[in-house]
Amino acid sequence: MEGRTDVAVIGGGLTGVVAALHLARGGAKVDLFEQHTVGFGASGRNGGMATTGMSVGIRQAVDTMGFDTAVRRYNAYTEAIDLIEKLVTEEQIDCDFGRPGKLNLASKPAHYEGFQKTHELLNTRLGLETQLVPKAELRREIGSDAFHGGMVESQSASLHVGKYIRGLGDAAERAGVTIHEKAPVLSLTKRGSSHELETPRGRIHADQVLLATGAYTRRPFRWHQVRIAPVGSFIIATEPLDRSVCDDILPHRRVASDSKNLLNYFRITPDNRLLFGGRARFAMSNPQSDEKSGKLLRDAMVNFFPQLAGARVDYCWGGLVDMSIDRLVHAGEHDGVYYSMGYAGHGVQMATYMGRQMAEYMSGVSEANVWGDLRFRRIPGHFGPPWFLPVAGAYYKLKDRVS
Repeated sequence: MEGRTDVAVIGGGLTGVVAALHLARGGAKVDLFEQHTVGFGASGRNGGMATTGMSVGIRQAVDTMGFDTAVRRYNAYTEAIDLIEKLVTEEQIDCDFGRPGKLNLASKPAHYEGFQKTHELLNTRLGLETQLVPKAELRREIGSDAFHGGMVESQSASLHVGKYIRGLGDAAERAGVTIHEKAPVLSLTKRGSSHELETPRGRIHADQVLLATGAYTRRPFRWHQVRIAPVGSFIIATEPLDRSVCDDILPHRRVASDSKNLLNYFRITPDNRLLFGGRARFAMSNPQSDEKSGKLLRDAMVNFFPQLAGARVDYCWGGLVDMSIDRLVHAGEHDGVYYSMGYAGHGVQMATYMGRQMAEYMSGVSEANVWGDLRFRRIPGHFGPPWFLPVAGAYYKLKDRVS
């Protein structure tokens, strides 16, 4: 492989594929390079939930960013879900997309008090509609007594992410994108106003480069690597359950999560399995780690839903999510390379959104990047291998105990 391209996209997850699709739609010649296969990373093996709201919470965001900036970034998540629906419709992607809304669950009484403040902010100042569910009425939403109330919003979605990313990859190829799988970028060298990329298949020159590797960022992109912590997220799925059991567990089929820092999330799949995930351990994902995490997740699932004590677990898997030090998205340009990463477990919607936005940003629309003014800080002591994950896990476990 030798030649030139207008844009080289590095990473075949949602950010990269959606950016490539929109750049090609705009007339650019685009080559996408993926170390494994399209959707190999977090984009293709997550919980299939696209939810509203930032990872830091809207009240904290208002305090730290100011009201207008916080609202603009908060609203981007809802716009992102709208974009997923638009792409699924336009490209006729069969991925079980639906918008059942989300059930946020208070793990402690004080967390429900926080929900009340958030509900007031969202409804009175942002004009968004949420519904509080006190503990006494929670059974109408969930078949569990483990929580102290909830808050419901109606815009969040669920989907089969494997089908979604494969459908987007097909759409990108139809738009003219050349996808190179099993083609890691080994080096990137600035050559005047362009870049030379070396892969096992040869070299290519690109006028622009977009780095979209998230938690899988490695050398030669060390500047980005030491600003992202790759954190394992793990999921189990039960055997198909009787419909009556599903109706008891989540009668409205909402996507759901609790309010801890080391949270759990869950939903009912179209074939009536309970998909149950979370950061069971602050660890990397590998077969041994996934198995250990799967056992912890099953214990947590049964704690929430004792009626599932006898349910078989058919599947267990894990992957990596990309965390920045402030748990916010970071996107922009460094040393001539564009990038977007740091989705902190909200990547289904935000990676889709930032793929489109980065295509616009790279075309000269600076306001397309709502995260552009954030300083992308290095994680202290991070030099490559994430040795600090057990320390971070202990810190968040302590926060969950005392919060």
